[in-house]
Amino acid sequence: MTDKKAGKGKPAVLRKSYEFFDNLPEGCQIIDFDWRYVYINDAALTHSRLPKEEMIGNKYMEMWPGIEETEVFDRIRHCMEDRVSDQIENLVVFPDGLKGWYKLSIQPVPEGVFILSMDITERKQAEEEIKEAKAFLDKVIDMSPFATWISDREGTVIRVNRSLCETINLSGDKIVGKYNVLRDVNLENQGVMPGIKAIFERHVPTRFSIPWKATDAGDVSFNSARDMFIDVSMFPILNMQGELTNVVCHWVDLTEHKRAQEVLQESEERFRTLVDGAPDGIFVQGDGRMLYINPAMVRLLGAERAEDLLGTEFIALIAPEYLEAVRDRIRVQRETGLPVLPMEQEYLRVDGLRVAVETVAVPLRFQGRDAHLVFVRDCTARRKAEEEKESLQTQLQQVQKIESIGRLAGGVAHDFNNMLGVILGRTEMAMDRAELSHPLRNDLEEISKAARRSADLTRQLLAFARKQTIAPRMLDLNETVEGMLKMLQRLIGEDIKLAWIPGRNLWPVNVDPSQIDQILANHCINSRDAISSGMGKITIETCNSVFDDDYCTSHPGYVPGEYVMLAVSDNGAGMDREMLLHIFEPFFTTKEIGRGTGLGLSTVYGIVKQNNGFINVYSEPGQGTTFKIYMPRHTTIYADAPKETQEEHAVSGHETILLVEDEQAILKMTATMLEKQGYNVISALSPDEALRLAKEYKGDIHLVMTDVVMPGMNGRELVENLLSQYPGIKSLYMSGYTANAIAHHGVLGPGVNFIMKPFAIKTLASTVRRTLDGK
Repeated sequence: MTDKKAGKGKPAVLRKSYEFFDNLPEGCQIIDFDWRYVYINDAALTHSRLPKEEMIGNKYMEMWPGIEETEVFDRIRHCMEDRVSDQIENLVVFPDGLKGWYKLSIQPVPEGVFILSMDITERKQAEEEIKEAKAFLDKVIDMSPFATWISDREGTVIRVNRSLCETINLSGDKIVGKYNVLRDVNLENQGVMPGIKAIFERHVPTRFSIPWKATDAGDVSFNSARDMFIDVSMFPILNMQGELTNVVCHWVDLTEHKRAQEVLQESEERFRTLVDGAPDGIFVQGDGRMLYINPAMVRLLGAERAEDLLGTEFIALIAPEYLEAVRDRIRVQRETGLPVLPMEQEYLRVDGLRVAVETVAVPLRFQGRDAHLVFVRDCTARRKAEEEKESLQTQLQQVQKIESIGRLAGGVAHDFNNMLGVILGRTEMAMDRAELSHPLRNDLEEISKAARRSADLTRQLLAFARKQTIAPRMLDLNETVEGMLKMLQRLIGEDIKLAWIPGRNLWPVNVDPSQIDQILANHCINSRDAISSGMGKITIETCNSVFDDDYCTSHPGYVPGEYVMLAVSDNGAGMDREMLLHIFEPFFTTKEIGRGTGLGLSTVYGIVKQNNGFINVYSEPGQGTTFKIYMPRHTTIYADAPKETQEEHAVSGHETILLVEDEQAILKMTATMLEKQGYNVISALSPDEALRLAKEYKGDIHLVMTDVVMPGMNGRELVENLLSQYPGIKSLYMSGYTANAIAHHGVLGPGVNFIMKPFAIKTLASTVRRTLDGK
C-alpha cells in the first residue's frame, strides 16, 4: 500500500480484502489521491468497455475526457477531499457512442475513493417509458373534450384535466388535493355516492345524468358558479396487484343539449299554447273534413268538445248563401296555390244560431296530406264597436245639446243680469230720494232684496254655462273650502258623509275662487255617483307639499316646486287601469247615458293646467278613488281688491270718467249713479265712440270705466289704445257675463281694477274712488 502522495505509475499495494470485489456483479474501482486507477474488477471493465491494462495506473481524467466539467467529478473530489460518502446516478457516453445509466456509490478508503457502480440502464429506460406513457396519458386526458377527474379512496381529487377546469371555471391547483367530491360537491343524493360505493365494493363502472352547480366549499372558491346538467361516467383504477386505488370520472356537459331540448319542447308547447289559447278560432280541414280544431273554434261553434266536430264536413259550417263564394275561393286557391284572402261570412253553430266571422285560409301539409289552416275571427266585437260608435255619436249630440242649452242660459243670464243691474240701480236711487217713513220705502227694499237674490241665481246659471269672467286672486284654500262645505253637503245628499281635514299653516295660492268651487263641485258629484250605497264617505283635505328634482325624476307627472295640495277622496267603486288612462279625455265617462257629459274632469284638468298646477289620481276597483290637485304656492304679494260690501261708505268725487257700455239701459243707469256722486261722465255705447269722444274732449279724462267684452273691440284693447294716447289715464273693468271671456280675451290678472255687475251705488262709489286714488 502506498501513501497519499504515491507517484505516477506506481500503483499502491492493495489490501487483500479488496480481492473480495473481484467476482461481484457490480463494478468496483479504486482511484487514489492522484486520480489514478489502482483497482478495477471485471464488472467495472465490462461497464467501461476498456481493457484493464489501459486503466490501471492511468488517471481518471485521461480515461474520460471532459469529466472534470461534470457533476460526477465534483462529487468524487468532494468525497476524496472531505472524506464523505455520496451517491449519484449518471448517464455515461462511451467512446463507441453507446450510452448507459449507472448508479455510483462513492466511499472514502485509505487509498483514495472506492466507487461501486451498478448498471441501471434498463431501469432508467423503463422509468422513461413509464414517464413518456404517463405524459402521453396526461396529454390524452388534457386533450379529452370530456371533463375528467381522478379521486382517491377518500374522494379527494388528485388529478383533473383542462376540460374540467374550463367547465367549472377554476384552475387545477385550486382543486387538486383540496376539493373532496363526496364531501364538497353535495351530490350524495344524486348518484355520485352510490356510484362510488358500487365501484369500491364491486369494481362496477356506473353512469348517470344529474343537474349540478359549482358551489364554494372550504378554501375552494369557484370563480363563476353556474348551473349545469352533466352526464357522469365513473370507472375503477386498479394497481398491479388488482387492488382498486382510485376512481376516474368523466363529465359530459349536456347543458346546451338539455337547454336545446327544453327550448324545442318549450317551442312546441308555446305553439300548442298559442294555438289552443288563441282568441280566434283555428282549424285544419283536409279532404273536406275537419282534422283539427282549437278550443276557441269549439266555443265559437257552440260545441262542448272538439271531438264532437272532428271528422265533420267543413262545408256544413257555412251558411247556405255563402257556399258558392267559399267554393269559388277554394277552387282559385287550388289553381294558384296562393292563400285564400280574408272573407266575411256566417257560420252555423251546433245550436242552429248564426255567427258572423271573417276567415283566412292558408295551404299546408297536415298528417301527410294536403290541407288548409283556417283562421276564423268573430266579427261580433267589431259590430259591437260600430254600435258603440253610434252610441258615442248620440252622446256627442247630447253634449252639443247641453252646450246649446249652456249658450242659451248664458245669453239669457247676460240679458237678465243687465236688467237686474238697471232694477237694482234705479231702486237704490229711488230709495235715496224716499224718506224712511215713505209708504213705498218697504216696497223698494223688497224689490232690492229680490233683485239681489235673482243676481245670485244668475251667477249660478253662468257658472253652469262656464261663461263667468275669471279673475285670479290670492286665496287661503282652507277658507275657500270651508265656505263651500254646506253647499257641497246639499249637493251630495245627507246620506253621504262629508269629512273636512284642513292642513295647518297653509300657503296661499293665486286662483279664481269660482274655479275652486267648480273643481270641488265636479269631484264631489263624481264621488257621489261612484258610491253605490248610502254608507259612503267623501273626504276633502289640504296640505303643503314640496317636490325636489330627484323625487320628480322617479315619479312621472310631478313637477319640482312648492305646492298646496287639495285632495278629494271617496270610498266608491273605484276605477281600473284602462279607465285611468282616459279619465281626463273630453267626452269620456263611466256613467250611464244621460248621467254625465264626460266634460267634468277634462274641465278640472284644464283649470289646473291653466293655473300651472298638476293633478294625480289613485284608484283601484272596489277601493275608492283619490284625486290630488297641486296648485303652485303664491309668493308675490299685492293688494287684493277689497270685497264688495253693502257697508262701504260712498265717497264722492269731481273727476271726469269715460264710461263705455254697449247696453243702453246699463250705460244710462251707471252714468246717473256716477253723476249723483259728483263725477263728470262722458258716456259711450261702443269703443269706437269712446275713442272719438276722448279725442274731442278738451279737458283731462281721469278714469275709463269699460265693459270687458263689446262688439268690435274688447275692454282691454280699448284701455291699451287710450293709454297710448293718455298715459296717465286709469282704468276700471266691469263685467258679469261674457261669452268665453277667459278663452278669447285673457284673464284679469293681479292689480287690475274690476267690479262685478250688477253692483250697488255704494259699491260703485267706493270702487271708483279707490281706483282713482290708486289704492
